[in-house]
Amino acid sequence: MSKPFLDFSPQMFAGKTVLVSGGTSGIGLEIARGFNKLGATTLAIGSSREKVAACRERNEDGAIRFQQLDVSNSEQVANLFASLTRLDVLVNAAGVARPEEEYREDVFLRVMDVNLNGVMRLSEAAMPLLLASKGSVVNVASMLSYLADASVPAYCASKSGVTGLTRALAHRYGPQGVRINAVAPGYHQTEMTRPLWSDKKAAEHIRHRTALKRWGRAEDLTGAIIFLSSSAAQYITGVTLPVDGGYVSGM
Repeated sequence: MSKPFLDFSPQMFAGKTVLVSGGTSGIGLEIARGFNKLGATTLAIGSSREKVAACRERNEDGAIRFQQLDVSNSEQVANLFASLTRLDVLVNAAGVARPEEEYREDVFLRVMDVNLNGVMRLSEAAMPLLLASKGSVVNVASMLSYLADASVPAYCASKSGVTGLTRALAHRYGPQGVRINAVAPGYHQTEMTRPLWSDKKAAEHIRHRTALKRWGRAEDLTGAIIFLSSSAAQYITGVTLPVDGGYVSGM
């Protein structure tokens, strides 16, 4: 059995392969960078051709492999995992929100397909490789898994679903040595939340509500996800860890 404290080293993921969905921007890109800095062979996927191209251009040393993929496309997902020979960690960070538009059925279903069905689609496709490596999955849920936001009904429903799916898959695959957890981010400064943090009044209200009195940064999630992916968390599965600066606990 590994000694968990030995995992906290500069090359703690050396020899490991990590896949991050939604890994071409925002939170997902920071997560991919975090694993890469710790020695992992890292693949970051995203649906936008333009974002993938921009990431490849900035990735001068080729440290991270970027690839275009739509998590709602089953054929693309199957082809991706058929091309891999090893996987130790899957991070499901792909997500979309369409404020106010989600009351339209087509938009509602699209958000659900990316945010919830996409997690299931990737997790099941990755499972043969994860079973072989006794790997782990970390899903990105949201504080809106627990709280309400009337402008994004599909986002709330899908992220609530992610927490339930995390528990179910943890019990499905735990007996075979695969751990599955989730994180629930609060208000982090990303492109998705730009309308809020660029509004001085709204940004200050949110800052004041958190216990730490600041907005989250994309990199704030990386440590939590790395911990849950490491053997330091070898007896943790089926949980959703809030990473929200104490926002929800203060409600």
